[in-house]
Amino acid sequence: MTFSFEAIGTHWTIDIFDQISDSSESDILKSVKDRIDVYDKHYSRFRKDSLVTEMSQHAGDYVLPEDGELLFSIYEQVYRLTNGSVTPLIGNVLSDAGYDAAYSFEPKALQKPLAWEDALEYVFPHVRIKKPVLIDVGAAGKGYLVDLVGGVLKEKGIHAFTINAGGDILHSDISDKLIRVGLEHPSDPTSVIGVAHIGNESICGSAGNRRAWKQFHHIMDPKALSSPTHILSVWVIAKEARIADILTTCLFFVDPEVMQTEFSFDYFILYPDFSFKKSDRFNAELFF
Repeated sequence: MTFSFEAIGTHWTIDIFDQISDSSESDILKSVKDRIDVYDKHYSRFRKDSLVTEMSQHAGDYVLPEDGELLFSIYEQVYRLTNGSVTPLIGNVLSDAGYDAAYSFEPKALQKPLAWEDALEYVFPHVRIKKPVLIDVGAAGKGYLVDLVGGVLKEKGIHAFTINAGGDILHSDISDKLIRVGLEHPSDPTSVIGVAHIGNESICGSAGNRRAWKQFHHIMDPKALSSPTHILSVWVIAKEARIADILTTCLFFVDPEVMQTEFSFDYFILYPDFSFKKSDRFNAELFF
């Protein structure tokens, strides 16, 4: 069974390998889409009615939903490990650079984001917004939502599936059967530079050719107020898509060894001259 649909600005494909009845198909798809909509209403900076939009307009005390703990905690962790280079407070910078709610892609003057301690206090489930600030959870958000959708499927008794949300992939199979995942060529999205093999885990990638405009792309250096150009692409394999997703951004700013002090993952980093660095356990065939 395969479900394909559009949500949160990207294409989703969910392949289910367990046997399910025809009568349960619509219920499964509705549950998945309902979960995505709830998540989007909390964390999308592109929605006028979202929680993070309210935080951008009014300082004060907020109570996070239950799923906020893993999301905000991983941002707190990587903010510390990257010395502030990966921050959820990057939202105003991205918006002013042109990646705004209207998708204008017309840059304005940029200002460095507030430091974590100047903008908010966080002790789950409470967040105190000291100054209105536009929070962006894009570095981990899509991967985390893939994990949450995987949780919905498991609640429905489905344990063998593959979720692909715009290249953030989670594969579940109790037999640890491997699947093949193409590594997109950074300058030609119709071809691949290799094929990774993943088992009961996730693979996510980030590259500057996706969501790129003017001199910017979706990864923004909060200190230099520019998009990194020293790396073409990063792929990370980890048990959870939340971790794989956010680490693909972190590795644009810090060495993998820094993140490996607190996270378990494998990686492949491709540079502009097509040299690369990868972990020994990153299981892939390369075509160059």
